[in-house]
Amino acid sequence: MDNPTAISVKGLSVSYERKRVLTNIHIEVEQGQVYGVIGPNGAGKSTLFKSILGMIDTNTGYIEVLGGDIEEVRKKIAYVPQRDEVDWDFPATVEDIVLMGRYPHKKILQRINKEDRKLAAEALADLGIEDLVNRQIGQLSGGQQQRVFIARALCQQAEIFFLDEPFVGVDMLTEEKIITILHKLADEGKTLLVVHHDLSTVEDYFDKVILLNQRLIACGNTKETFTQSNISKAYGGQLTILNQTGGFTGN
Repeated sequence: MDNPTAISVKGLSVSYERKRVLTNIHIEVEQGQVYGVIGPNGAGKSTLFKSILGMIDTNTGYIEVLGGDIEEVRKKIAYVPQRDEVDWDFPATVEDIVLMGRYPHKKILQRINKEDRKLAAEALADLGIEDLVNRQIGQLSGGQQQRVFIARALCQQAEIFFLDEPFVGVDMLTEEKIITILHKLADEGKTLLVVHHDLSTVEDYFDKVILLNQRLIACGNTKETFTQSNISKAYGGQLTILNQTGGFTGN
């Protein structure tokens, strides 16, 4: 039996400066699953996220999140952007950033309280960075910065998590810690969508995959969907081939 639908995307098309980036995308995202969003550079993966989140204009299409409009459920949605979209010179400490995850739950002028700080401390501990609580974010390594923004998402106690390339610039220990946390969240009924580039780990990391290259190539259970045929369709000239040992080789 399928899980309830967390996100429904029907007929989504998006253009930037008259260039079509996504064409007629239809996706049903199930609750309680970890999805890998896979495709070559320029495939529209980040555009898909920003379309669902209502961050950019779309040409056509209908998007429903948790049964309604994104604006009605925004506080239930956490977004971890690519690292190059963040101003790392911003004068904020690690704790400041993580506590931002509580703002969607606050009324205007309502202050951060003891319970909020407790949730932030728990999120920092989950990511193993509690000792960095008073550090300025620009002083951190790439892996530490990524952990901070995932801690912010945890602190928000969201129902759906969008993570855009969370493993870029992190070491393997951090990567393993993050994916363990994501699966723990999925076990709790949360829904997670992760833009990911390392094809060799897709089968280990994700319950389901969305394969994109400006159009939807395939969406479904990883075992049935992440096939050599679908990978070839997605990557085309940037072909990456599944070899006999289960790993991947590039051209």
